[in-house]
Amino acid sequence: MLNTKKHYLRSIIYNKTMIENQEHLDKLEGKDKREKVENMFDNIANNYDFLNHFLSFGIDYYWRNKVLNIIKSHDPKSILDIATGTGDLAILASKSNAERIVGIDISQNMLNVGIKKIEKKGLDNLITMQQEDSEDLSFDDNTFDLAMVAFGVRNFENLEKGLGEIKRVIKPGGILIVLEFSQPRSFPMKQLYAFYSNNILPTFGKIISNDASAYTYLPESVKRFPAFSDFTKIMDSVGFKNTSYKSLTSGISSIYIGEK
Repeated sequence: MLNTKKHYLRSIIYNKTMIENQEHLDKLEGKDKREKVENMFDNIANNYDFLNHFLSFGIDYYWRNKVLNIIKSHDPKSILDIATGTGDLAILASKSNAERIVGIDISQNMLNVGIKKIEKKGLDNLITMQQEDSEDLSFDDNTFDLAMVAFGVRNFENLEKGLGEIKRVIKPGGILIVLEFSQPRSFPMKQLYAFYSNNILPTFGKIISNDASAYTYLPESVKRFPAFSDFTKIMDSVGFKNTSYKSLTSGISSIYIGEK
């Protein structure tokens, strides 16, 4: 009887948490999603790098290095890093032969952290950072050899519009690389990831960043993201060619590639 009551109470708490998470994400959907996402990332900018590496157990370094290998294989001279955040991927891309790297983000606070990192590494002649709306880019058509997005496309207000804008500013024959979270499909990683993302991630995110909303939003936004072949189909629909994807770490994240 006691065990039954404990199970019932755990179920109530879990369901209440899931409802709150869903309500929070619903508030971020719609025409003002861009502004709310901007404010959310502005709030966590100073703790963003530490939390990323801490909460991913450092696996995010491995994922980004996979992207770097793809970048090097295409040898681009100009790179656009969309949703650059604090510039981790842009800084890593400096190890390629690129002569110009532009990082853009909607969060000025995130950019400010990135600018300091870039200056500290002496890369400010190679990498520039500027505030931009990913769905309304200021660049001319056919500007960049390669575009990349790490953990940012799921935050687009209109996914098709954002991908279309990226395609517009890439040169013919240019490449888009997307690194994004996805949900594992196989036991036991599926169950472990669900527990981690719904319980541990929001708890530690709140403690360290003092912003529970950002780390509640993350797992819920991943659930809604059209991952794997669903995402490559959307890339196809906006005109990318030769699209493909590769799952990493049992499907926790995936790399997508498309050609203009």
